[in-house]
Amino acid sequence: MVLLAPEFSRAAAPAAALVRVSPRDARYFELTDGTPYIPIGLNMIAPPGNRFEGMAEWMDELAKQGGNFIRVWLSNPYFDVEHVRSGEYDEEKARRIDELLAHAAARGIRVKMCMEHFRHLGEGTQRWAAKPLHLAQNGGPATNTAHFFDGEAGRRQFQEKIGWYGRRFGTHPYVFGWELWNEMNAIRAGDYMAWTEVMLPHLHRAFPSNLCMQSLGSFDTDGVRAHYRRLALMPGNDVAQVHRYLDLGARLTVCHGPVDVLAADAVRELLAVKPGKPVLLAESGAVEPNHSGPFKLYGADTNGVILHDVLFAPFFAGAAGPGHIWHWDSYVARNHLWFHFGRFAEAVKGVDPPAEGFEPQLVEVGPLRVYALVGRREVLLWCRDGRATWQTELQQGQAPPEVRDFRLSMQPFKISGVARASAYDPWKNQTQAVEVKTGGELVLPPFQRSLVVRILRK
Repeated sequence: MVLLAPEFSRAAAPAAALVRVSPRDARYFELTDGTPYIPIGLNMIAPPGNRFEGMAEWMDELAKQGGNFIRVWLSNPYFDVEHVRSGEYDEEKARRIDELLAHAAARGIRVKMCMEHFRHLGEGTQRWAAKPLHLAQNGGPATNTAHFFDGEAGRRQFQEKIGWYGRRFGTHPYVFGWELWNEMNAIRAGDYMAWTEVMLPHLHRAFPSNLCMQSLGSFDTDGVRAHYRRLALMPGNDVAQVHRYLDLGARLTVCHGPVDVLAADAVRELLAVKPGKPVLLAESGAVEPNHSGPFKLYGADTNGVILHDVLFAPFFAGAAGPGHIWHWDSYVARNHLWFHFGRFAEAVKGVDPPAEGFEPQLVEVGPLRVYALVGRREVLLWCRDGRATWQTELQQGQAPPEVRDFRLSMQPFKISGVARASAYDPWKNQTQAVEVKTGGELVLPPFQRSLVVRILRK
């Protein structure tokens, strides 16, 4: 049974602020009331076992840890309003979306609404990715997949669907934004880039106050670089999103190594394009070669070392938020890793990225990769011990070594003076003052894997 919460109806929605690209710094988000917004969360595509109660429990766990963001697939069978005939929309399924948004609103969670994910109309082998109801023989507008995306009737049908969503849900303040498609380059027919250029203006007209965006598949080969560049610069695409996984079958060798390195590199790929908009690592995690299944070492990762790196590396590399992990069920929920979202939230508590105008840097000092965000008043450092990796911990079963008696010079970061500094250990959830030596050298407290240092500049 679908449980409704009328107190969070659309009539009440305008009272809350919406997410927007910050007018103070277009690389970051804020709410329309000027409050900085860092989207802390994950992909949470649909309820387990077709029961919203399970998804509600996940959302509750996330909210307890300071999480404020999830991404869902409206095309998942649980939410899919268009499941009987092409162009017909099920109001009962729409009420399930109402329930989702009501639960999210009550917990301060914004939802990225991904509208579609199918990859073919029946010609392909992936049954979960088929949507044959759009075929003309089934009453749809297209004779095949390419015709749906390139033909006038198919495009008009999707534009009408966008309009229906706009009329049904309006500009909801707990919608983070509307995403046209999941990994649209996975469709092997039709001109998906031209289709996106046509659809983004329609999406903006339907949702004039919500963010609008598109996504591509994992950045795991040189061949997708040009497509990512084109999408990042595309007018109307409000967020430059990138997907990348630890994948030993990927052509790019960076995808085989340390998770912090592959995640930060994906962010830098888009920042180098200078998109003039926020960048997000919107999907990440670890998979078996060529995305043939969840990573087999997830079961060994009870400490959440992969999740930790997915969260911290993107933000400290210059993204508008932490990375958003996939495998919310088989990894995060199964291993009880929700606390990691709280640790990231604590690390950035009180930070106003648009006000700081952060400039990202990476400095390697001894065993540490120091990811720095140098701001106007504050400097944030994420110190990652390169000796502790998924290979050493999950594959070889080695405990992470301890970093002791480490002195970190501020000279590489071009910081002239340090008023004070503190260190937050996200593995112990402890904060302590950092000794500042003459000349601005910091004496780091002992730590394993990583440490966050916050510096107030003179």
